[in-house]
Amino acid sequence: MVLHVVERALSARGVSRAVVATDDERILRVVREAGREALMTSPEHASGSDRLAEAAAQIEADLIVNVQGDEPLIAPRTIELAVEALLSNADVSVATACERIEAAADVLSPDVVKVVSDERGRALYFSRVPLPFPREAVRRHNSLAAALEAEPGLLALFRKHTGLYVYRRAFLLEYAGWPQTALERAESLEQLRVLEHGHPIAVVEAVAHSIGVDTAEDLERVRAIMEEGGEEVRNDE
Repeated sequence: MVLHVVERALSARGVSRAVVATDDERILRVVREAGREALMTSPEHASGSDRLAEAAAQIEADLIVNVQGDEPLIAPRTIELAVEALLSNADVSVATACERIEAAADVLSPDVVKVVSDERGRALYFSRVPLPFPREAVRRHNSLAAALEAEPGLLALFRKHTGLYVYRRAFLLEYAGWPQTALERAESLEQLRVLEHGHPIAVVEAVAHSIGVDTAEDLERVRAIMEEGGEEVRNDE
């Protein structure tokens, strides 16, 4: 799975190098045996971005792209759009991606991180709970689950966070020096540390659906897609 992610990252225009940062000797060995770069990092990091910062300190680059190792279907074009969001916004130091949620179960699942953004495409908040909350629809149907079943159009309100970040390297190294924040610990979401310190996060719409492999069921879905010869499902399909 990690090697699939490496290939996706290297397929994105503007990405000149892909390095796997890990604390697992098995991953390090597999990646290097495949002829790709890998760095061993500390097992003590509080988040993936903290691990990324350790690796970034050893890499010379203006921008650092963090594609999480559980995103084997991420579209290279989505990576490009996130990079472009930083290049075109000098006051933003972090960019990420989102995509439409098309299943009520994903809205309700704490394993699917939701994001809400402002009119400029900057993140207001990330959460494991359903955001936004369609209050009147829930009143009509007595629960969110019932409201989503009765009014499937409500799904258009929700966006899933995609496991991708682009950082300005200097900001990433600064971020890693901050202690974990209260909301970050409560939600177990590292990006909240950025928002809690008052820094904006640009959010771009992914060009294709991705599947973050967080459960055994997710893994089977990805395997089925790959066995069928599929690589991505475009958002406009």
